[in-house]
Amino acid sequence: MASSATDTVAQAVTETRHQPAGQIGKTKVIGWREQIILPEFGSTHLDAKIDTGARTSALHAVDLAAEIRNGEEWVSFHVPYLGEQRSVRHSAKIFDRRKIRNTSGIAQVRYVIKTTLVLGVRQWQIEVSLADREKMKHDIILGRTAVRDQGLLVDPAKSYLAGAPVSDAPGKPPWRP
Repeated sequence: MASSATDTVAQAVTETRHQPAGQIGKTKVIGWREQIILPEFGSTHLDAKIDTGARTSALHAVDLAAEIRNGEEWVSFHVPYLGEQRSVRHSAKIFDRRKIRNTSGIAQVRYVIKTTLVLGVRQWQIEVSLADREKMKHDIILGRTAVRDQGLLVDPAKSYLAGAPVSDAPGKPPWRP
């Protein structure tokens, strides 16, 4: 019986060696940081940190203001693009308010919105909290719920394995595999 298990592992290793780079079976391997696009917020590439230790994703946003539009709660905010001298005002429907621990372990109530994420040639909807990440290195962190069920495996020793995000125009979905 032990040789059967050994044979199974050996077969899996052999099959993995014949996969395209960045691919294990149907699983896409991504790095611990990747370039992404959030099309609803423009076509600017954001440098994302994939943080499987964080449950919820967080986008750097400041000057948050909640308002009621047609009976629904919305939040408007500025997204200051790190490393650049510009900030763009956006708004989104509030999906939820959640108590989330910041990097210091202090619980904060944050607005959570839904948006489209483009990573390489893939796109899907994610939930992202809005937080002041000015002192952080990355514009956005992608938590484990954002990458769960997407057929992705994070290689913590590599960066930028997914390739540049593919989007034809802001707000227009890219090609899907």
